[in-house]
Amino acid sequence: MKLIDVVRKAAASLLVWGVASFNYAVFAQEDKYKDYREVYRDTTDYVAPTELGIKKDTIVDPLRVVTNKFGKNWFIFATGGLHTYRGDYSTMGKFSGTLSPDWSIGIGKWFTPGIGLKVEFIRSNSRGYTGYTTGHYGYGDVLYKEDGTPYRKMKTGWWDISGSAVLNLSRLFMGYEGYNSPRLMNQFMANIGIGGVHHLGYEHSHGSDNEWSGHVELQYSRFFNRKKRFSLDIKARGIFYQTNFDLEYGQADHAANKWDCNLGIDVGFTYYLGKQRSNGWGRATTQLYKRDYRERKILVVREKEHPVKYGTITFYVFYPNNYSGRNDAPQVQSSVVNALDYLAGGIFTQKQYVNSDAVTSCIEKGTSMNSLAIQDLPTETADRDFEINFVPRGYEMLKDQPLSYSLEASAMTDFYKKAGYYYAPIYDGLHTWKYRIDNETLKQQLLSYDNYTETTSYGLNSHDGLDIIRQHMDIDSNEELVSFADVYAVMNSDKGYISQFTNAESVSHIQNVFKDGVITMIQVEGLATSQDNYTGANAEQVGIERNTALSQNRAQTVISWLKTNEHMKEVASQIYLVGHMNGIRTVNDKSTRGLNAKLNRCVKVRIHYMIR
Repeated sequence: MKLIDVVRKAAASLLVWGVASFNYAVFAQEDKYKDYREVYRDTTDYVAPTELGIKKDTIVDPLRVVTNKFGKNWFIFATGGLHTYRGDYSTMGKFSGTLSPDWSIGIGKWFTPGIGLKVEFIRSNSRGYTGYTTGHYGYGDVLYKEDGTPYRKMKTGWWDISGSAVLNLSRLFMGYEGYNSPRLMNQFMANIGIGGVHHLGYEHSHGSDNEWSGHVELQYSRFFNRKKRFSLDIKARGIFYQTNFDLEYGQADHAANKWDCNLGIDVGFTYYLGKQRSNGWGRATTQLYKRDYRERKILVVREKEHPVKYGTITFYVFYPNNYSGRNDAPQVQSSVVNALDYLAGGIFTQKQYVNSDAVTSCIEKGTSMNSLAIQDLPTETADRDFEINFVPRGYEMLKDQPLSYSLEASAMTDFYKKAGYYYAPIYDGLHTWKYRIDNETLKQQLLSYDNYTETTSYGLNSHDGLDIIRQHMDIDSNEELVSFADVYAVMNSDKGYISQFTNAESVSHIQNVFKDGVITMIQVEGLATSQDNYTGANAEQVGIERNTALSQNRAQTVISWLKTNEHMKEVASQIYLVGHMNGIRTVNDKSTRGLNAKLNRCVKVRIHYMIR
């Protein structure tokens, strides 16, 4: 082959390789930006200046925390219990003779979720036995063991002040659970520290000794709600000393134990001080990134394509028996009427007696008040701090505190002294309703007299009641379950009375969907129970019609309420779909106050949305 042919083939190979490399680089560059779209291009060259930017790393890591300020995360505690004193002569008599009660108080601070420090004051006495027949904290007659060895009972009063490091083992091993989290409601801790003990004298030369003390403690704490402001504690405690307790130092012709100790079990409580959010720790770090560009280039601005997320927010609104709020129209001038405000923070029947003096007279004489005039009270929104805050408010908000009050003279008089008016039930002949009802249902007679009163509450309309709802209602795995209280806080504000029944994370998520998302469909399904006491002609059909009307009215009430939100006003009416959750639910319980009846008097709302 000629030299010219070799050169030509080599040149061709280099050209093909160069083109392939160029195409690969172009395709690689395009692939790099496949998830971005170009939003701006500057066709002029420029020199980008040196830029210094700050980026916050907000990745949530349960094992990463930041220490808090000095004024945050303090707690106080108190305990009481029983301990046994173990010294050189503790086995001479019965074990019961070594038992003594003790109590303590203290204060502490958490520096991180897993590490803290506490200071504790303990007051007690220690009982036991001594081989010395005179002095040495001994008292009483000389006693003798079976082998003839003499001994006496011994007791020394003392107090101790100590400082201990506190290690939250649950959080150190499992990570910090976060603010307002249902995790780690049971926590285990270990405490170790040093202190000083002062012995109280008993009128002999050996009293009032002072010495060092060592403290070791294992603690179990049980919290009762997500905010973890209060815990019930059980502690296994050991306090160790030198031999000053029984004054046996080993100076005689026999050896003495180096240490004495008190071993015991204590029960107490811990209360965490500070505002609502002060028990949380931040878990974000701040990093500095320096960007320095010196080359000349074309300015191209690209924005990453954000995938659209589809989701469904589900919540239930639970109603009292025979109430939908459709005709809930208090005759109060300029009062904004909203049935959902009554469910969130209403008081009794939302009615009062017109003439307080007449009520006072009836109470003093013991006569009936059925004929006295009553009037509606103005509806109040629940995102405020109520002046009347000494009675339960709202339907199914507080657990174990129902909406109805007693009509006994003492209860009504006590309320009148505090509020300035007498609350009133809703009368209809022999029926006295102690919660709000629809005007159409006023004449309906219930199965039993007790059903006119709300005597139980499960907190179904609050965030804390979601666990019960999950257990008994049909919830799809892809539904984001929130409470009526959470949605109410979004419709108004997460302040005042309603804030104690909400979850901040849920409220923030709903607000984000309402503000930045697109609502694609809202399904509103009303539900009523089969309970009805009509016995006339076509009783079964009449009962179905009554309860169907209630379920439809409940759904329409929620729809009207949702449309009052500024962001929801933009949702077209065609988006709302009204239906029934499997029609009328059969409830065999004669009580309208049971859990089964309450669960089936509700409206289920599913808000389907999409958001970037």
